[in-house]
Amino acid sequence: MNHRLLCRALILVLPWAAFAAADETPLSDVGIDSIQQDFGKPQVDHSVDGNPLTIAGTSYPHGVGTHAASVWLINTAGHATHFTALVGMDDDKKGAPDAGQFGVEFTVIGDGKKLFDSPPMHIGDPAAKVDVDLTGVKELRLLVSPLGEITNCHADWVDATITYSGDKPVAMAAPPAEPREVLTPPNPPTPQIHGAKVVGVRPTHPLLFTIAATGDRPMTFAADGLPAGLSLDATTGQISGSVEKAGTYPVKLHATNSLGTAQRDLRIEVGDKIALTPPMGWNSWNCFASAVSDEKVRAAADAMVSSGLINHGWTYINIDDCWEVRAREPAENRRAPDGHILTNSKFPDMKALADYIHSKGLRAGLYSSPGPATCGRFTASYQFEEADAQQYARWGFDYLKYDWCSYGTIADQIKKGPNPPSPLDILEHPYLVMGKALKEQNRDIIFSFCQYGMGNVWEWGEQAGGNSWRTTGDIRDAWRSMSGIGFNQNGHEKFAGPGHWNDPDMLVVGMVGWGPSLHPTKLTPNEQYTHISLWCLLSSPLLIGCDMTQLDPFTLGLLTNDEVIAVNQDPLGKPAGRITQTPDHCEVWARPLEDGSQAVGLFNRGEASADVTVKWSDLGLTGPQLVRDLWRQKDLGSNPDSFTANVARHGVVLIKVTPAGK
Repeated sequence: MNHRLLCRALILVLPWAAFAAADETPLSDVGIDSIQQDFGKPQVDHSVDGNPLTIAGTSYPHGVGTHAASVWLINTAGHATHFTALVGMDDDKKGAPDAGQFGVEFTVIGDGKKLFDSPPMHIGDPAAKVDVDLTGVKELRLLVSPLGEITNCHADWVDATITYSGDKPVAMAAPPAEPREVLTPPNPPTPQIHGAKVVGVRPTHPLLFTIAATGDRPMTFAADGLPAGLSLDATTGQISGSVEKAGTYPVKLHATNSLGTAQRDLRIEVGDKIALTPPMGWNSWNCFASAVSDEKVRAAADAMVSSGLINHGWTYINIDDCWEVRAREPAENRRAPDGHILTNSKFPDMKALADYIHSKGLRAGLYSSPGPATCGRFTASYQFEEADAQQYARWGFDYLKYDWCSYGTIADQIKKGPNPPSPLDILEHPYLVMGKALKEQNRDIIFSFCQYGMGNVWEWGEQAGGNSWRTTGDIRDAWRSMSGIGFNQNGHEKFAGPGHWNDPDMLVVGMVGWGPSLHPTKLTPNEQYTHISLWCLLSSPLLIGCDMTQLDPFTLGLLTNDEVIAVNQDPLGKPAGRITQTPDHCEVWARPLEDGSQAVGLFNRGEASADVTVKWSDLGLTGPQLVRDLWRQKDLGSNPDSFTANVARHGVVLIKVTPAGK
């Protein structure tokens, strides 16, 4: 056959296979139900608040409005060729207080490779153009990350189109449901002592320490070597009193029931440092927010005891905002003539409430802001710092969360004044003022900074007097929020240690809701195990955010595994950092422990199960190592040079690695 005729025949036979025109689909047609975001619901052709899409004054008829943090997984199956869009923050929160502090970043990822990363974007910034090649890409991820505080981070993908040939891109299917398997074994009936092995208190200041012990009751307690000024209630296990002389006091604790006796060492450090291990307790915000009341706080304290959490070292009961009088009320309603702060009708007697919490062997926490109003627009401490510190001490509180909130307005005024201080001095100043006032009280009050990581607070929080400092915006019960916050702590570990801790925010397990309507956490079971494991590795404060009166067996299992909690409470106080990271979203994190072993987390941030390996050489170890599964409290044997585990989607295997023969 003539070659010229053959070529013509092929062209006639194969025109559609070889030269078919590409199709386009608007991003909004892909399916928005698979978008995971922290607030509200995504909207087609509208902002997340339901308003027309508007970026920097320009309206766009087509697009998708989301709320950072958000993630959108799209199956392109290798058939897509191009993705274009305009991205930016929606204008619908332009008039919000502190609107200039809200910001987001947009990221496009194809098969694990970053294809586009926007600059930091704020309300009023013009839309940024996205134009990326998707040739060969099978999985497309569209991410929006908040910069600092997540409030009002409304983010838009407008005029967004995917070009493809063949199968149309579709939203990835939701992952299959996971079993709510309780991995934590039950405690034996024989006595076991848990909780912190070291506690710090300042000279002459009152100490309250409850021996955390499991086992059949009744149980009696004893302590050898208590310093002068301290006494032990043998029935409750509460150590109380005060010590005049600074020093290190080794104490031997005993817990006895009809089946035997357990012993454990406790070190009492009387000096200038408190919070020698990360605080463990409960905070009201993530379940009750403004619906909190005296009654609900008392119920939380009751539940901390009746659930048995107190027997695993959980200690603090913290009221987070909304206990004060509204800031808009007349001055005489907000403060007494001598300047001390007044409470609203939901909290009729703060001293009685603190006394009630203490009677349970627990400690009490409170909340305020360095500005004139709290985040909930209640009365705060601006220009009344000394009076408020004195009042907190008179009431008997042991913990203060100090939330930046309306101080942003004060900071803006300072910046515009003559000879303004440096940005760092402006950030430090309100915390130095309240820190000084707290230290002047004859009571230890843990000082928790809440300013969302501004100015790299982890670099200066200790010198400003903080016992902990938030490193991030508020957490939500969403994978993108929790994992983004937790895994972004890498590098901060060198700034934390006994007495001063990085705080990636509260725990979002159990029944949460930020108000009167509660719901089970949206984190999957695997994600909840990742959450607790990572926070323990990070030496984060562990503050339960759920309704304590609705603890189910799964949530209790998460919160009562003593070998996992021991990682968080390890006296060495060296938080974990990232050891390895792979292109398929697997990570290994590790931290040294006081006994010479290491706690290691094998994490899978990917969308399918994967094998994750830790090499002993990556941990600085040589020779065979014994491996123990901490969640299952089960020895896994000796391994010569590495350990590999199959880790579920968004899951973790948490192990302890100890030199063989030790």
